[in-house]
Amino acid sequence: MSINDSFINNPTRVWLVILLLGVGGLIALFNIGRLEDPAFTIKTAVVSVQYPGASSQQVEEEVTLPLENALQRLPYVDNISSISAVGLSQITVNIDSRYHSSELPQIWDELRRRVNDATLQFPPGVSPPFVNDDFGDVYGYFFSIYGDNFTNPELRKYAEQLRRELVLVPGVGKVAIGGILPEQVYIEISRAKMAAYGVTLPRLADVLNRQNLVSDAGSMTVGSESIRLHPTGGFQNIDELNNVLISPAGTTHSIYLRDIATVSQGVSDHPGNIYHANGRDALTIGVSYIPGVNVMNIGHAIEARMQQLSADKPAGIQLKVFYDQASEVKKSVDGFIINFLMALAIVVGVLLIFMGLRSGIIIAVSLALNVLGTLLIMYLFGIELQRISLGALIIALSMLVDNAIVVVEGVLISRQQGNPLMNAISHIIKRSALPLLGATVIAILAFAPIGLSQDSTGEYCKSLFQVLLISLMLSWVTALTLTPVLVKWAFANMKVAEKKADEQADDPYGGWIFRVYRRVLSALLVRQTLTLVVLAALLAASVWGFGFVRQNFFPSSNTPIFFVDLWMPYGTDINHTARIAGEIEKEINHQEGVENTVTTVGQGGMRFILTYNGERQYSNYAQIMVRMDDQRKIAALTRRTEQNIRDHYPEVNASLKRIMFGPSGGSAIEVRIKGSDPDTLRQIASQVDKIILENGAADGVRNDWQDRSKMVRPVFSPYLGRELGVDRGDVDSALQMNFSGSTVGIFRDGSTLMPVVLRPPSAERLDVDHMANIMVWSQTRQQFIPLSNVVSDFRIEWEDPLIMRRDRSRVLTVLTDPDPASGETSGDMLARIRPQVEALTLPHGYSIEWGGDAENSAEAQQGLFTTLPIGFLMMFIITVLMFSSVKNAIAIWLTVPLALIGVTFGFLLTGIPFGFMALIGLLSLSGMLIRNGIVLVEEIGQQKKEKSQTEAIIYAATSRLRPILLTAFTTVLGLAPLLLDVFFQSMAVVIMFGLGFATVLTLLALPVIYNCFHREGQRRTQ
Repeated sequence: MSINDSFINNPTRVWLVILLLGVGGLIALFNIGRLEDPAFTIKTAVVSVQYPGASSQQVEEEVTLPLENALQRLPYVDNISSISAVGLSQITVNIDSRYHSSELPQIWDELRRRVNDATLQFPPGVSPPFVNDDFGDVYGYFFSIYGDNFTNPELRKYAEQLRRELVLVPGVGKVAIGGILPEQVYIEISRAKMAAYGVTLPRLADVLNRQNLVSDAGSMTVGSESIRLHPTGGFQNIDELNNVLISPAGTTHSIYLRDIATVSQGVSDHPGNIYHANGRDALTIGVSYIPGVNVMNIGHAIEARMQQLSADKPAGIQLKVFYDQASEVKKSVDGFIINFLMALAIVVGVLLIFMGLRSGIIIAVSLALNVLGTLLIMYLFGIELQRISLGALIIALSMLVDNAIVVVEGVLISRQQGNPLMNAISHIIKRSALPLLGATVIAILAFAPIGLSQDSTGEYCKSLFQVLLISLMLSWVTALTLTPVLVKWAFANMKVAEKKADEQADDPYGGWIFRVYRRVLSALLVRQTLTLVVLAALLAASVWGFGFVRQNFFPSSNTPIFFVDLWMPYGTDINHTARIAGEIEKEINHQEGVENTVTTVGQGGMRFILTYNGERQYSNYAQIMVRMDDQRKIAALTRRTEQNIRDHYPEVNASLKRIMFGPSGGSAIEVRIKGSDPDTLRQIASQVDKIILENGAADGVRNDWQDRSKMVRPVFSPYLGRELGVDRGDVDSALQMNFSGSTVGIFRDGSTLMPVVLRPPSAERLDVDHMANIMVWSQTRQQFIPLSNVVSDFRIEWEDPLIMRRDRSRVLTVLTDPDPASGETSGDMLARIRPQVEALTLPHGYSIEWGGDAENSAEAQQGLFTTLPIGFLMMFIITVLMFSSVKNAIAIWLTVPLALIGVTFGFLLTGIPFGFMALIGLLSLSGMLIRNGIVLVEEIGQQKKEKSQTEAIIYAATSRLRPILLTAFTTVLGLAPLLLDVFFQSMAVVIMFGLGFATVLTLLALPVIYNCFHREGQRRTQ
């Protein structure tokens, strides 16, 4: 007994399956995990090394190079980029995409070992390296803390209190605080009093360090007890520092620190990162989630806990949520569910209109069970509802009904020809089972390249393949099991007119549409050569026209957030950068539609969304993150903001960006110039800048080496220094103490370790005009002497503050983005400037590479096309095996390129850019067309057993007309809601226009091509 018979003859099994799919699917719908975007692994680690006092070139040669050499030998590395700045090396290591996320912990361990081995080559003065392999953490609940009358340390105490509570919420992974200004203890000491009392800097530093040193005093045994010894003398509070004895050895009177210095506590004058929120000094808190949890449930739990903690919030402190992933997921999923329901209603409505009430209800019930069953399997395999998987469900809707349509259509035609119901069901199942299986597998294999792609874009879109695999295979199974049962129930009492023995059955294809189609097809079969020439001409015209289609990688997100990147001249003090950014932020806050702003100064913000990629540490950099109440207002506000910056802050290089879909980062257009000499690199970069500014609608142009910065070089005389007992280190210490302050110890305040910074009072701190009068301590003479006694001159020189490298070569990158007001994509802009940039004459040893969207798109396509031959080869082999004929397979595959005719027309008509999702749409379209071709050619083969070839072709094509047109119609209309979604609209254009045109052409062209491949009268023998 076949599976089909076992279902038809056993209603209990049928109801069990229906309940399993229906009830299980509904349970899955309410419990399945939800995300805004699919997760993908950021396979990146950052190695940071401090080398205080070293120039960028010294950092490059003495720190960056040894680390790069060690890291490059790792077999897992894709590429390594580095930033050698003054006193700091930052190396970014990107792991090859073929390594799975589960392998990363072991890779990071080996990376740390390589880094530790490389430290043996470091010169003295280099700090231990810090390896950050949590670079990809996403803090999906991101909010700011601020208050008008609260200092940064006071905000920090409350933020730490919140962190202790939030980290206990089930499902929370990490809680990070941003914007904490390092606290320091300042000792402002007068040089005159130091000289008068005979106190030296080394003596003072030694006393402070030894007084607050944590050391072991041991223990003593008293009877049976062991009692620990812990003498007093450590500092309990700042005031106790005033009572430290600093008397020189051998003096008879006591000198306390308070006699010559003022002790105070404050924050660092030069922090690494500053945050503002809505125009006020602020801190930020980011909460990340444990992988695999339901984001919406955890988000609600965090909100509930925050509500409970609100009673303990100090009066005047405000909490403002900037990004709540749970809320965004709800909006995104709800929006897609609406699109899904619209598509479902369209598909069901079309079926009811064209298939009749009973047939339409049968297919609609099969569709509902397939969708619910897909949700159940997704839930069991841990596939969340997110942008890609929901889009896959919409794409699958029309494909899910295809198998059911073939079965129902076959039964209807057989009944109209007078066959009994059970015979009609049994006949169509036996005839269609294998062809439908082959067609379904081929449709799935069309998406296989994206499912097998190993790069980040493939990982991002992988659920598209997974969902279609589940849904389409389930649709084939239900079409052979449940659909026949539903047909039996629906048509069991349907009366069919009986025909007499000598009476001819009514022609089921006697309608006017069928008659017109037969006449057209007959004419084309007679004029085969002309038909093929016209098709070739249309295809050639479409290939030529495709060159005018706009190109893009991924579009901007519809999340109502945009960023304003501000770059000051290099060397700008971080406090000045913060002041300018604060002024621009306040102006933005006054604009209509602005809900919330967060500004980060000195480096990028927390990664609050997976596709956000923050900048590294630069004191001249700030980013204003702006959240609007409506994303449609962004364009107008960005234009006003750009104009305001140009009018009032000409020294600022500003760039405005939107959140992008998909894995991306950096600027949309990047021109990498490789070479060794900084002067030559900058000269080539200036030529590239000119080309971009003259020919592209650029939103600011900059290079990552930034402008050269000034440096003051005191000319030290070793001879005078030796005579006066002063070396270069003493000069460095004197300059550092005067301008920045010297760190002479650590003060412990509970869990907080604060540097103790020694500096002169503000009245004694000399400015740049009086540097020669700075006093430097002479060890030999035991007194202060003017710096001018050992320094002959102060020269101002220019230096490269940053040296960028990629894969151990110096690389200067010119970066730009299309102006949002221009409406251009990066592809439009790149098409204009690329030929001119590549036409530049470069010196020997210099080359140009393209990064940004061009590189990301190329890598994504490479990952896709690497697996594409395997998928297409399997599709072709299946096609050949189904017919045991290479000619039939080739005939079917020759119809696939015809889709480009409709695709080109669709993109030129709508003006929508062709992006990566459109490329995936082309692959899926090929599967749909081959699927239709298989069903048609299979029917021709069946009819050739009884008819001549021409009659068989015309009859088979006519019999397949309604199922193929109906499938195409439901697909085109079902995808219409996706035209309103910026992420899927390019894929929708491909499938709607491509399938619409190609279906008609396939119904007309494939019979002609088949007829050319086979001689008249040829019969199938198998």
